[in-house]
Amino acid sequence: MSEEHAFRHEALLYSGEGEFVDRVGGFIRAGLDAGEPVMVAVTAAKIDLLRQALDGDAAEVRFADMDEIGANPARIIPAWREFVGEGRPGRGVGEPITPARTPAALVECQRHEVLLNLAFGAGPGWWLLCPYDAGSLASSVIAECRRSHPLVCEHGEVRTSDVYGGLAAAEAPFTDALPEPPSVIAELVFDLESLPMVRRATTEIAEAAGLDSSRAGDLMLAANEIATNSVLYGGGRGSLRLWGESGALMCEVSDAGFIDRPLAGRERPAGAASGGNGLWVVNQLCDLVQVRSSPQGTVVRLHMNLS
Repeated sequence: MSEEHAFRHEALLYSGEGEFVDRVGGFIRAGLDAGEPVMVAVTAAKIDLLRQALDGDAAEVRFADMDEIGANPARIIPAWREFVGEGRPGRGVGEPITPARTPAALVECQRHEVLLNLAFGAGPGWWLLCPYDAGSLASSVIAECRRSHPLVCEHGEVRTSDVYGGLAAAEAPFTDALPEPPSVIAELVFDLESLPMVRRATTEIAEAAGLDSSRAGDLMLAANEIATNSVLYGGGRGSLRLWGESGALMCEVSDAGFIDRPLAGRERPAGAASGGNGLWVVNQLCDLVQVRSSPQGTVVRLHMNLS
């Protein structure tokens, strides 16, 4: 694929709101001047800053609140696919990583940034700029940013990242261990016949934790989807754990299966026959979903915020 028709994934390192508005605003204006569609997914506060800076040109930009479309980072790639799928090459601005992210959400955002290279590397060509507030984020976060982006813009100069991990990093199984829970409310082993027990235990514990009936039902449905996948694709059985942590109810399903599709759950299913539909469903239902998988087994951890 020629460079002009390739996906351009670029990190922008900035410090403070002034530099953010100046550099991102300039990127947006350049796209509008070239007749390109532009979509910007940042926080509501930064949308307001950009609207003021762009003045009347803001009406030509599609804005999306990252706190809404990207609360669960696994929902961001589908939003970009919808934008890119509308036809003409365009420009996007996406800032999923901010100091407000929890440690668990930060890790999933970093995985999202890596997977963008796989999701869009085969075309069509478009330009995605990912701002990082280098003045507020930890140095370890900026170091990871350099590994996930082939291009990095710093102090107005764009350079190729010499530590970019390439597609190999996106295609490799994501095996980083999840932290063990401080304590567990319930733990059980299930198979096909005991799936009703999974649904019952999840519902009872969710309601006891304070989730309303709708949210408890969502978590039950998500747990049932993953447990059913364990029965169908993970060796016929699995284990379930539930616990509370950091203002959320956690539900974890583990089994002996292996998910060999890095983008599973981040691509809208094409039909009912796909085995990845369960992960798509849970990403729509839960506030955060963490997946770790290797040939030795799979763990799916569901987060449902209590407030």
